[in-house]
Amino acid sequence: MSEKETQAKAAQTDAQRMLEKYDKESQFRIHIGKWAWVVTFIGVSLTIFHLYAGYFGTLPSQKQGAIHLGTALGIIFLLYPIKSGMQKKQKTVPWYDVVLAFSAMYVTYHKIIFFDSILQSRISGYSTIDTIISILGILLLLEATRRTVGIPIVIVASVMIAYALFGKYVPTQVLSHPGFTFDRIATNLWFQESGVFGTPIQISSKFIFLFLFFGVVLVHTKIGKFFNDLAFAVTGRYTGGTAKAAVAASSLQGMVSGSSVGNTVASGSFTIPMMKKAGFKPEFAAGTEASASTGGQIMPPIMGAAAFIMMEYLGVDYGTIMLAAAIPAALYFSGIFIGTHFEAKRLGIHGLPKSELPVLKDIMLRYGYMLIPLVVIIGTVMIGFTPQRAAIYGILSAFLVSLVRKETRLSLRKTIDVLEQGARVALPVIAAVATAGIIAGVVSITGLGAKFAAGIIALSNEILILALIFTMISCIILGMGLPTTANYVVTATIAAPALINGFDLAPIAVHMFVFYFGIVADITPPVCLAAYAGAGIARANPFKSGVTAVKLAIAAFIIPYIFIYNPILVLVDVTPVNLVISLTTAVLGMVGVSSAMIGFFIADSKWWERIVLLGAGLALILPGLVSNGFGIVLLAAIWYVQKRRKDNEGGMDALSAPSAHV
Repeated sequence: MSEKETQAKAAQTDAQRMLEKYDKESQFRIHIGKWAWVVTFIGVSLTIFHLYAGYFGTLPSQKQGAIHLGTALGIIFLLYPIKSGMQKKQKTVPWYDVVLAFSAMYVTYHKIIFFDSILQSRISGYSTIDTIISILGILLLLEATRRTVGIPIVIVASVMIAYALFGKYVPTQVLSHPGFTFDRIATNLWFQESGVFGTPIQISSKFIFLFLFFGVVLVHTKIGKFFNDLAFAVTGRYTGGTAKAAVAASSLQGMVSGSSVGNTVASGSFTIPMMKKAGFKPEFAAGTEASASTGGQIMPPIMGAAAFIMMEYLGVDYGTIMLAAAIPAALYFSGIFIGTHFEAKRLGIHGLPKSELPVLKDIMLRYGYMLIPLVVIIGTVMIGFTPQRAAIYGILSAFLVSLVRKETRLSLRKTIDVLEQGARVALPVIAAVATAGIIAGVVSITGLGAKFAAGIIALSNEILILALIFTMISCIILGMGLPTTANYVVTATIAAPALINGFDLAPIAVHMFVFYFGIVADITPPVCLAAYAGAGIARANPFKSGVTAVKLAIAAFIIPYIFIYNPILVLVDVTPVNLVISLTTAVLGMVGVSSAMIGFFIADSKWWERIVLLGAGLALILPGLVSNGFGIVLLAAIWYVQKRRKDNEGGMDALSAPSAHV
């Protein structure tokens, strides 16, 4: 085995180890014996069901959701052990997990088998059997979620159930309520459309599964390597080329995958060693990759699963969501890109020589066809096709693209593997959105949303900036334990209405606000899993890597405030002239803020210069001709001061250099 192959294998092993350590969904059983056939059959069947429903039309939402969730729960108990670390030790599926798997499938399919009688029970009242079924269903769902997603979301859901039960004992009068009986809460959450089988699971069963499967098929075409080569061909030769290529590659990778940790490991196993080799510190390399990979969830066309739920909450088509997210996503990645540029200038890190870089023309001629599925899925959404139909056409085009090269062609065995992988990838998302449905259901039946909204308005004294800060903090705290989708469901049902109704803000801007801050929790210390995964690959300090990621992704903490105060950036009341002005000043603002974070503009910045640069950046980001003009003046002043200092230092160096003798 050559040295290059050995390094590639070591990087792959490293990446898998990081995934298993920081990505809960990767902690599945490796060896399950004869049950592998059962998992394959159920997984393939689930994917085929969604493909069929996506093309020919879905079942009634409650039946579709029951098949979607019940089948997923069965696979989860067969794949995921009761305790982390047991996945490599077990050689088969324990008997108790087999019992749990088929019990979970039954209690969920019960909704389909007795569909008509359950509908009638909404009027006449639920039976004791129905109550037992609903209690078992909720408990099995929470256990499956704990295994695939983690304990924090289960704790939040459990606290919400307890709040529904014992609301009258809450000391705060604003949040107290009479309380509900146990059987009413259980049946409400399991059988009504406002609980487990509410909007989040309905959207997951209709749209999210298909888009996740599209990503699986596209990854099979080896598009990740094409994205890496394309990024290095375009940016590799410039200052700090390896870091810029990492940002570009992660932004492209984010177009087909919405997992922060997964993107960090997939791209980082290749880009992080190259950044370290170029001269970047390990913490900076890890932070760069983590911050860029986290942005994948806001990068159209396949954003995080929450984007599809947002579509339903707002009552708009997915094309509107994609367009609204496009400019903020571009600004997010621009901010990281600018930050890596200033760090490279500060350290004197140059680009890679052309001889070590792929040639853009050759890449596009040989592999440019790989972009066809992305063009298809964006095009079909934008011309008005439903998300299901767009996903089906995208999957079909990705399958056709896989036929071009021999190594990516799908044999019967590979086709079965891809269909099974489609179901496996969706398991954590399905569990998370179903559990988020519990939280949303409690908010609905207890009226917690209205109470929370009143609390935010009172606490902020009706001052918008304070209300935004409180909402941001709650999103980040929730995001430390909840996956992005569940975080969005909670904040969209509790906090968003307060901002929309209390301050008369554009709904899409508010929902993007809570969506963004739920995402950046993945890189915000102390719980920043994407940064931890990158630090593991870079052999860096995890906390310092998280701090670096926050500094680089500072745009993600500023951009949401921009489109609240200036919704032009999410294409609300937009005109071409206003859009160009807003974009230009926002990018200049990113330059000021990023340079302040890094401590370099055109020379090393003094402490007071960093403060001025930060002020200039914020002034440019805020809408308004006066603030923008003030920001430009400050930015120009620091440029002039640093240019003079740099010229003077250059002159002093020339004077102190030894004279040449003839």
